[in-house]
Amino acid sequence: MRRLPALMVAMVLALGGAALSAVPASADKTLDDRSYCTVGDSDVNGWEWRNGNSCMTPDGATDGIVTAACPSGMRCGSYSISGLGSRKQQVRSAGGNVLDLAVAMLETERMNTNYPYGDNKRDDAANFGIFKQNWYMLRSKCDRFRGQTTSQWNNGAALNSTLSADISCLHQSQNAYGMTVWFGGHRNGQTGINNPHTSDINGYKTAIYWIRDQLNSNSANLSNDTRFWVDVRPI
Repeated sequence: MRRLPALMVAMVLALGGAALSAVPASADKTLDDRSYCTVGDSDVNGWEWRNGNSCMTPDGATDGIVTAACPSGMRCGSYSISGLGSRKQQVRSAGGNVLDLAVAMLETERMNTNYPYGDNKRDDAANFGIFKQNWYMLRSKCDRFRGQTTSQWNNGAALNSTLSADISCLHQSQNAYGMTVWFGGHRNGQTGINNPHTSDINGYKTAIYWIRDQLNSNSANLSNDTRFWVDVRPI
């Protein structure tokens, strides 16, 4: 466990043990046991003091990226992950665009499929690929799976190892549904397709577009190791 510098410990005690600023409880749960900083000042041995709270910079270092203000009512930030830049380039080389990067970046920390099989779901709710596409939308709008049944949901696992097919299915689904309905279905399955204007779906959409805008704000963000995040409740 890393220790706070003496000055920072004193500040924490003086403020009566202020709560740590935590990383978002996003769809990817791998970071939930650590307290991370959002955008702010330079770090001191991996720790920083932000808005009256102590927090830790991921991997003990900031990436120097300055992000825009967070979406209203949400927490957000950025940090560096070794090798993420190469992954961004792999996604783009396989046909992915900047919005695709944003979706994958929100869904998993490293934009990969290293999460529980089906995202711990089954049947039409099972998720596959780096975007966590649900089986209902895959079998409804992606040519690779079109016409298959709910019980054939395990076939979606092919996207976990075929990036180009994953991206192709995503684009087919977006084009078929239109972006408004696609966001609804991607966030909340058939229920979201039928009612894509809930506050939860709108919040998810806002988070994705915020990440996309950060990626677009500097061309370097399309190939560097910076991950942008927004605090979105997992469902």
